[in-house]
Amino acid sequence: MRGYFPRRMSHPLRHDPYAALRVPNFRRFVASLMAMTVATQIQAVVVSWQIYDLTHDPLSLGLIGLAEAIPFIGVALFAGHVADRYSRLRISLISLIALLACSAALLGFTLRPGIITAGRVWPIYLVIFLSGIARSFLQPARSALGAELVPRSLYPNAVTWRSSTWQFATVVGPAIGGLVYGFGSATAAYGVDAAIMAVSVLSLAGLRHSPKPNPPSTESFFESLTTGIRFVRSQPIILGALSLDLFSVLFGGAVALLPIFAAEILHVGPEGLGVLRAAPAVGAVLMSVLLAHLPPLRRAGRTLLVSVALFGVCMIGFGLSRNFLLSIAVLAASGMADTVSVVIRSTLLQVLTPDHLLGRVASVNAIFIGSSNEIGAFESGTAARVVGTVPAVVLGGLATLGVVAVTAVKVPELRRLRQIGDP
Repeated sequence: MRGYFPRRMSHPLRHDPYAALRVPNFRRFVASLMAMTVATQIQAVVVSWQIYDLTHDPLSLGLIGLAEAIPFIGVALFAGHVADRYSRLRISLISLIALLACSAALLGFTLRPGIITAGRVWPIYLVIFLSGIARSFLQPARSALGAELVPRSLYPNAVTWRSSTWQFATVVGPAIGGLVYGFGSATAAYGVDAAIMAVSVLSLAGLRHSPKPNPPSTESFFESLTTGIRFVRSQPIILGALSLDLFSVLFGGAVALLPIFAAEILHVGPEGLGVLRAAPAVGAVLMSVLLAHLPPLRRAGRTLLVSVALFGVCMIGFGLSRNFLLSIAVLAASGMADTVSVVIRSTLLQVLTPDHLLGRVASVNAIFIGSSNEIGAFESGTAARVVGTVPAVVLGGLATLGVVAVTAVKVPELRRLRQIGDP
């Protein structure tokens, strides 16, 4: 029987690194993702610098993250339920339009002097709060929509290109935000932010997609809300991967303190802040392109643990650095390590989750990962006020290493995971 098959069948199929990008709807999807991410990154740079310039208080930077995290977490489970019951494309469009309105509001504040002052920054926090609600609905709907646009066999490739698109946008966005704000004004930067967010809306509106009908459900409303949580708890590998990223991002939230490093430690101003914020994404883009051209990882679990550990080491190095170029290099390395963990975790979620649960599981992922960035920002701001900026970053990196060690011991299934999809 060994000689029955033709010789050419013994060779593996050639890996196509651009397979997902050959799908027209997926190209429109990533174009919208890129524009939205560029816009939000511009906004993040301008808001953080503007608030710190007015208050000179590290805690005020942490409150930016908290203002977004509270509504994000509060409605996440409901948003996942909605994403699995209604048109994911329509939900994504409505959410993007709401984010466009938030960008326009921030622009309007700068056009009317006196609304935002040193003792009156709450209107900015209010807009961030509202954007947190919009983002909570957008994240599970868009994540599930992305999985609908390509065949399941292309999920790893699609996740890699989505990640690289997002990371490329996080290179461009902070650079644009820092340069326009530094050499222009907050008004100009918010204007660019709103214009690019409008491009994101138009790109997604051009997508032509007929979703698969969801199977009829006999679940009660409450059961539907908690289905995603129950599913994640039943999957040790997914739960371990989510927990690993949750705590590593929570403790390694040095990005929230970049305005302090730019202003008081490295002395590089808003232009340097844009470069610092872009540095992790530069490394992430390079790693994403490399991953797209490589076959699936053979030791996915071990690679995930090592990548998160390297992220923690990079945070320690950044906290101790006093050289601008060295700080950029360490942040770029952190972005490379983080991208590996993001691609592995995102692929695990899409491969192991049934289609009709994608929205609700994505909402659980959003609670674990999406909100951890904002809560991590609050934790970092609070720690910086209590123990100082540098000790806060270094201790956060050490805590990340501790999380990796505990996860490796407590979740052996994750440690032993080889190629994604294998037991």
